[in-house]
Amino acid sequence: MRRPAYAQAPAGPFTLPPLTYAKDANERAIDAMTMEIHHDRHHAAYVANLNAAVKDHTALAQMPVDEILMRLSQVPEAVRVAIRNNGGGHANHTMFWEIMGGPGGEPTGDLKAAIDRDLGGMDKFKTDFNTAGTRVFGSGWVFVAVTPGGNLSLVSKPNQDTPLMDGGRVLMGNDVWEHAYYLRYQNRRADYLSAWWNVLNWEKIGERYAAAKGGTLRV
Repeated sequence: MRRPAYAQAPAGPFTLPPLTYAKDANERAIDAMTMEIHHDRHHAAYVANLNAAVKDHTALAQMPVDEILMRLSQVPEAVRVAIRNNGGGHANHTMFWEIMGGPGGEPTGDLKAAIDRDLGGMDKFKTDFNTAGTRVFGSGWVFVAVTPGGNLSLVSKPNQDTPLMDGGRVLMGNDVWEHAYYLRYQNRRADYLSAWWNVLNWEKIGERYAAAKGGTLRV
């Protein structure tokens, strides 16, 4: 049975990043159909809506999405909410796809040392992260924010908000909107949060950590 083709995001400065792995690569935590719907429909919609929001704002259309979100108070009021929601969604999901598709396990090197130093070690970090994720009311995200000096902290945000809006950077984060897990887990968000660690790509997260300290990490 052929699946219907999904509408492509209209032309604009922002584009939907392709997955760098197969949609079934995260089966230990996220089924392929959820990955397909989440990436090809939900994320594509954020990109389409963001392009529509900046269409008549040349200066915004020429800025990277992280810079727009870090200057959200300067965005014209007429499109500020649309850019907050859809720009945040685009940035958050771009990060989200990047850090998955891996074998799970644990970090090494400088990142492991930072987790031990700032977040109490992996066991405590995972427990605190999962607890923060279960406590998000409704839709939102739980993140690890990272400073240019490499310090880590847990941050929860509603909707598609992001630490970028506070001038921070995002090392990693998990999407706790129901569309991220409902097909397999229904209302069992805690089970989804626990399983998600099995598909993390710690090598990629380590690269993000190094980029944050080097001043080159974007979304």
